[in-house]
Amino acid sequence: MILVLGLSFFLIMLIGAPIMTALGLSAAMALQSGDRSLLIVVQMAFQSLDSFSLMAVPFFILAGHLMQSGGVARRLVQLANAFVGWIRGGLGAVAVLTSLLFATVSGSSSATTAAIGSVLIPEMEKKGYPRSFAASIAASSGELGAIIPPSIPMIVYALTANVSVGALFIAGILPGLLIAVSLILTVCVIASIKGFDEVRALSLKDWTKGVLVALRDATLALMMPVIILGGIYGGLFTPTEASCIAVLYGLALGMFVYKEITLKNLLGIFGRAAVMSAIILLIVAFAAVFAYLLTINQVPQRVAATLGSVTTSPFAFLLLVNGMLFVVGMFIEALAAILIIVPILAPISMSFGIDPIHFGMIVITNLAVGMVTPPVGVNLFVVCEVAQLKMHQLARYLVIFLAVLIVDILIISYVPALSRAFL
Repeated sequence: MILVLGLSFFLIMLIGAPIMTALGLSAAMALQSGDRSLLIVVQMAFQSLDSFSLMAVPFFILAGHLMQSGGVARRLVQLANAFVGWIRGGLGAVAVLTSLLFATVSGSSSATTAAIGSVLIPEMEKKGYPRSFAASIAASSGELGAIIPPSIPMIVYALTANVSVGALFIAGILPGLLIAVSLILTVCVIASIKGFDEVRALSLKDWTKGVLVALRDATLALMMPVIILGGIYGGLFTPTEASCIAVLYGLALGMFVYKEITLKNLLGIFGRAAVMSAIILLIVAFAAVFAYLLTINQVPQRVAATLGSVTTSPFAFLLLVNGMLFVVGMFIEALAAILIIVPILAPISMSFGIDPIHFGMIVITNLAVGMVTPPVGVNLFVVCEVAQLKMHQLARYLVIFLAVLIVDILIISYVPALSRAFL
């Protein structure tokens, strides 16, 4: 059954079928090969979606779309530009900083990439950035949408590993800041070497004035993560209730304050959010069936026994896990990978004495990097569509950013205090 499951999954993926199709069909074929009822597919899929916490996913997606269409992205760009736009490579740094800020309201890596890339890639080109470099910045910084809270992959991980969503949200703050700072430094170094985006002379008085004006315009947008995270950590509401509040806040902000959302385009916003939510929830449903088949065939126990025979060192174990997750992230979408791999690896990590919240951040940051690695990097597809480029055209600069992100992953893996600092 496991042989049929694995072979059919990869063959279906190779012909270009969506990940949810590959998960569902391979599970059905494996059940048939083992003379099991196909009703298991329906039962497990329904059971996996019958979750109060999982309801947060479509609401956070809708909130992100409302913020994206309601003028929030533009105001966050202006705020980031006021802070760092004057330095060498400033516009590239603005892209990273805006992605960090937008991640606090979107919860989605691809949404962050699309929102920031569509606004800033053309502007970076005007400043002399090669389009491939600008697109690589947008794709790499877009992964912050999966790491900075609120994060949809964090919600799915928490449900899978049975850990606190709120604790994972807090754990993502410092790793997200580490990645953002490292990407900004990388952009500035490359810009200095290549001569992109010259330094603008700016007095302290002018800089302060510009920052204060931008802060005033973006204050209401920045209040959204404060309300959401403050309410969760203050015990006022659950993450699912917070997602509903985020939708109401985003709707009120876009329609009545910024007035950039009208009744005419509201249907389109709801439609796009519904499609994205349906895709994610179908992945969750079919991945649950896939994970069920792995479990009943004792794959987690076999993997645990294999790893235990290879090493007894937590250091070596984390190195093996990072290597495996990096490869998995290249081929499998992040949410599906979480649902398939976490039930196998989370118990093993605990046997090595690794904190489950810290291990969650290792998994999520690895799979977030997978969003910018070919051949199945979601952010790459988004940014190539926005910038009208082929994936291979990004390779020259993307390799540099990937090297920096790998170093970040190793730091997050071996410095658990980063994930535990605020817990």
